Amino acid sequence: MTAPAVLFDIDGTLIDSNYLHVHAWQRAFDEEDFDVEAWRIHRLIGMDGSKLVETLVPDASDDAADRLKELNSRFYMELIGLLRPLPGALRLLDVVAEMGMQAVLATSAPEDELDALRKVLQRDDLVSAMTSSDDVGTAKPQPGIVEVALKRADVPAERAVFVGDAVWDVRAAKRAGVECIGVESGGIDRHLLLSEGAVAVYSNAQDLLDQLHDGPIGALAAKYVQR
Repeated sequence: MTAPAVLFDIDGTLIDSNYLHVHAWQRAFDEEDFDVEAWRIHRLIGMDGSKLVETLVPDASDDAADRLKELNSRFYMELIGLLRPLPGALRLLDVVAEMGMQAVLATSAPEDELDALRKVLQRDDLVSAMTSSDDVGTAKPQPGIVEVALKRADVPAERAVFVGDAVWDVRAAKRAGVECIGVESGGIDRHLLLSEGAVAVYSNAQDLLDQLHDGPIGALAAKYVQR
């Protein structure tokens, strides 16, 4: 059978980008004369873009919603030079592969953003599969991205675990039948992630790495990796 898989969200999980997304969205809303507080945007980072707009400005027309998404993408791409890996993120990917498991990038980022994220990670050689927004009609919290990632990794849900930073990651993973590990590096409190159903929560990738063998990833490897 194929090796078990660790599915990774990228934004806020492996790369310190969530507050750049907040800034880009806030600029987009301002450009279209919508007054939206940054903290409200932050709570929805990681959610499907169309759903985010609908939630924050429910009275926006379809044309305005389309412009908001286009502006957000443009403003975010202006900030990609500020992208940095979160502490421990690169080594975490390395160790997962060294343990005999698949490292899978399960993100709903658009292709241009994904290209930028991949350049920051510099781990294409060990990533066994990845997803993007092109793979689903609606992103998280719908389970489609997780299901596509499982299919590309050729593993059933019980032979995988998902690592994410947002409640939308936890909800998407749960709907796909995959255990979700939370990290606080996206700015969401551990208690909220646990209340949503995360099986464990760590401060960031480095904290997860430091406790890797004693947590859900270590348990997955012990159960399914053949030595």
